[in-house]
Amino acid sequence: MARFPAMSGRTYPAGVPSWVDTEQPDVDAAIHFYGGLFGWEFEEALAPGSGGRYAVAKLDGNEVGAIGSPGTGPAAWNTYAAVDDADAAVRHLISLGAALQSVQADSGAGGVRASLTDPGGAGFRLWQAGARPGSQTVNIPGSWNFSDLHTADISAATGFYAAAFDWQFDDLDYGTMIRRPGYGDHLEATVDPDIRVRQAGDFTPAGFEDAVGWVMPADPGEPVHWHVSFTVTDRDQVVDLAVRLGATVLRQYETGWTRAALVRDPGGAEFTASQFTPPSS
Repeated sequence: MARFPAMSGRTYPAGVPSWVDTEQPDVDAAIHFYGGLFGWEFEEALAPGSGGRYAVAKLDGNEVGAIGSPGTGPAAWNTYAAVDDADAAVRHLISLGAALQSVQADSGAGGVRASLTDPGGAGFRLWQAGARPGSQTVNIPGSWNFSDLHTADISAATGFYAAAFDWQFDDLDYGTMIRRPGYGDHLEATVDPDIRVRQAGDFTPAGFEDAVGWVMPADPGEPVHWHVSFTVTDRDQVVDLAVRLGATVLRQYETGWTRAALVRDPGGAEFTASQFTPPSS
């Protein structure tokens, strides 16, 4: 399993997670935290006087996510799935048991978004791309790595999302991998022509070129949710820096592939900082 290279000019087929953002009680404080932690720079996407803020985060000039004005709930990171037609997608998802939380709305020239919860209660969002196709740099230190669904009922969740986005699920020793068939072909044809060569190896699961996320059981007492992970070079250094910037480190742990930490930012949103440490033999 090999790390993806930095990519720009990315587009996202329907059904592939494409964007992340967080709504924060203090946008300026969140900008200070994430700018200091990941080296992000910010560009305001809403005109002054519009009644809210949406600061798009950039890493080396490429968009990686955003920080927005507070929503109706506590601060959290949100994951968006790409769709070709937000209206049609909302109708389809509601027919499968999803609940609409925020109706389809134009986000200027950027695109159209909507917010829903799946039948298990986990919130997710849709993005019909306009001028903003989605995160342009991923899987390098300081950028989005994967989003994982933490759910109380994996069987029910995989049934819903298979019907919702044509996802397929592979049960591996260390988790349930979400695949969007054809995504590897899309990457190979657009921004990552060497993806299959780079990922060839004994430790790479079959179909990993199509991987778009993971599913895992929620811990006892943990709310069901879509959880965001960011790639870091050194977990321990990022943990130390996060604490100095006002975050709370909730847990540190190792897997066969990562050294990771669960972090709660000063505004209350939680995310994982993940250092890639693949098996060597």
